[in-house]
Amino acid sequence: FVSLEQSQAQLFIHVYPSQDNPTSQTLWIFSGTSTARLFGSIRTSISSTPLSNRDSWWFGTPNSGNILQANGPTNSNISLSSLFSSANTADRNSGLSRIPGGGKTNITFAASATNTLRIVIGSGSRTISHLFLDDASNRDDMGIRVSGSSLSYSSGNSSAWVGSRIINKAIGDFFTGTFNNRAAVGDPNFAARSNGAVRLVINSQIIPEPEEYALIFGLFALGFVILRRHWQKKRQQTPTS
Repeated sequence: FVSLEQSQAQLFIHVYPSQDNPTSQTLWIFSGTSTARLFGSIRTSISSTPLSNRDSWWFGTPNSGNILQANGPTNSNISLSSLFSSANTADRNSGLSRIPGGGKTNITFAASATNTLRIVIGSGSRTISHLFLDDASNRDDMGIRVSGSSLSYSSGNSSAWVGSRIINKAIGDFFTGTFNNRAAVGDPNFAARSNGAVRLVINSQIIPEPEEYALIFGLFALGFVILRRHWQKKRQQTPTS
């Protein structure tokens, strides 16, 4: 997911309603880079689930640290489905067409963002197979789990994740907005220690298409022309003293 903000060293997750199943699924897009602040390891989906800052984190404001507003799971690993092995044709086509040269210009994915969702730390790499979610009373927790064996890392290792996945959870289960990890007490070891080292952006609308922008601009332009002509005609009809 290419944007100006991602020229900084941050790890991003952008969430959108699925275009195919907007009331029951969400599209998750991972991108960005960082540096591990401490040693640790990212656990597998079959390991114990409670929060650990070696592979999980919690959020600060907005919503007092809560990202889940309905149907919040408790210490659960939620499976991430492959975008390109699912029946989500609209989501898949939108992703493929947004690769540079694919015809979409307002939001663009690197080609690797359409591949298997992976995290790379130092010389190690794993597929991210599950999201850890916990609807806690005072702040919500989130984390990642990998397939195969756990992924160990050391302080100072470069870290990056990239890819897109679908989860069976509706956008209405989440608050919308931008959520940052809490520094010091809630930052994962595989990222730099700062607020926003991991940034979650939850959008209430599907990824906008360039033609939607063109339509909105066209409607505004048409309205301006109609209004301008109305006032010109009204001035012409007003008698002069």
